[in-house]
Amino acid sequence: MKLKQIIAAVLAAAMITAMTACSSNGGEQSQQGSEQSQSQSEEQSQSSDNEKIKVGVLQLVQHEALDAATQGFVDALNEKFGDKVEIVVQNAFGESPTCGIIANQFVSEKMNLIMANATPALQAAAAATDSIPIVGTSVTDYATALQISDWTGKTGSNITGTADLAPLSEQAAMIKELFPDAKKVGILYCSAEPNSAYQAKVIKDELSALGLESEEFTFADTNDVAAVTSNACAAVDVLYIPTDNTAATCTEAINNVAQPAGIPIVAGEAGICKGCGVATLSISYYDIGYIAGEMAIEILSEGKNPGDMDIRFAPEVTKMYNADICTALGITPPEDYSPLE
Repeated sequence: MKLKQIIAAVLAAAMITAMTACSSNGGEQSQQGSEQSQSQSEEQSQSSDNEKIKVGVLQLVQHEALDAATQGFVDALNEKFGDKVEIVVQNAFGESPTCGIIANQFVSEKMNLIMANATPALQAAAAATDSIPIVGTSVTDYATALQISDWTGKTGSNITGTADLAPLSEQAAMIKELFPDAKKVGILYCSAEPNSAYQAKVIKDELSALGLESEEFTFADTNDVAAVTSNACAAVDVLYIPTDNTAATCTEAINNVAQPAGIPIVAGEAGICKGCGVATLSISYYDIGYIAGEMAIEILSEGKNPGDMDIRFAPEVTKMYNADICTALGITPPEDYSPLE
C-alpha cells in the first residue's frame, strides 16, 4: 500500500507540474498574441495616418485669373493638411476633349477629390464621375454649366464650388458711368462658352434698362477673334467682354484691333482688363480659389456632402482701371477706381 501511495503521489506531482507548465506556456502565448495584435493594430493605424489625401486639379487653360484661382485652392489645402495632401495639377490648354481625358485619369487614379477650374473643366469632371467629390471654381453659373433647371443654390449631386460672377448690374452701371455719351455697346465673347452667353443675356437686359442699345459679337475660337473684334469696333461705341476664358487668352489680339480703333473695353475681370480693357468691376480669383479650398477641406475633413453645400461667391468686388490703356485713349477714371497692379 505504501508503495502504491508513493507512486500515486509522484504521478500526481508530475501531472500538476505539467499542467502548471502548460498554463504558463499558454499565458505566454496569449500575451505574445496580444502583443502581436496590438503591434499590427498600431502598424495599420500608422499606415492610415501616413496615407496621403490625393486631390486632382483640372484647369482649363493657363491665364492669370485661372492660375490665381488654382493657387488659392492649393494654398488653402497645404495650410490645412501640409505634407498629408498630394495635389496633382493638370492643364488642358483650352481643349475640352483634353479636359475629359484628364478627368477620367483622375477617376482611374482614385482621387479623393477633384477641383475643376472653369466651366468646361467642371463639365468634364461631372461627366467622368458621380461619386468622387468635385469642387468647382471660376464657374459663372452652375445651373447653366450643369443644365439644372430647378436651381436652388446647390447642385444636389457630388458637386459644389465657387462662382466668378461679378454683379452684372454694377458692370452695366460702370459702362454708363464711364461713357455717358455712348449709344451702343458691343458684347464680345466666345460662343463655345455657355457661361459667357449667360452673362451676355443678363447684361443686355441691364444695359437696356439704362437706355443703352447692345449687340452680341461672338467668335467660335481663337482663329477669328481679330476679325470679329474688328467688326464689333466698326459698329459700337464701347465693348464689353464678360468673364470668358477664350477671350482671356486673346487679349493682345483684341487690343491690337480695339485700341487703334479708339474703342474702349470694359472687362468682366482683371486679367482681361490688364490685356485689353480700360476698367473692370473685378473679383479676386485667388480669393474664390481659396474659398473653394476651404470647401474641399470641409468635405475631406468633416465629411460634408457637396450636394448640400451652397455655391459661394467672392466676398467683395473692386472698381479698377488700366492706366496704360486709359492714357492711350485719353480716359480719366473716377477717383474711386483703383489702378490694376
